[in-house]
Amino acid sequence: MAAGKLRHRVQIQRWMEGIQDPETGDISSDWVDLKAVWASVEPLSVKEFIQAGAGQSQITARIKMRFRDIKAADRILHRGKIYNVTGALPDPRSGLDYITCPCTEGVNNG
Repeated sequence: MAAGKLRHRVQIQRWMEGIQDPETGDISSDWVDLKAVWASVEPLSVKEFIQAGAGQSQITARIKMRFRDIKAADRILHRGKIYNVTGALPDPRSGLDYITCPCTEGVNNG
């Protein structure tokens, strides 16, 4: 994948259980930053719908980056928006060059 196409800086996050606060010793669960990487963020579509009586929109996007360990439960932050990863597709040739993550933004952002 050409480096010029990876023009967006994104932050990959993962939900972690049992994180201990170093100051208080409290155990909690929260999103933890894994890595900031360069990626290509491409919005694909917007779907308007009604959920629980409130109008909302769901944005679908495709985020491509160099190969990483991404799970469907992870999320990606870009320009103040949270994208929920719905899958991780390795490249068709080697499976190790890049990864494509179909994502949704605007719904169920924990």
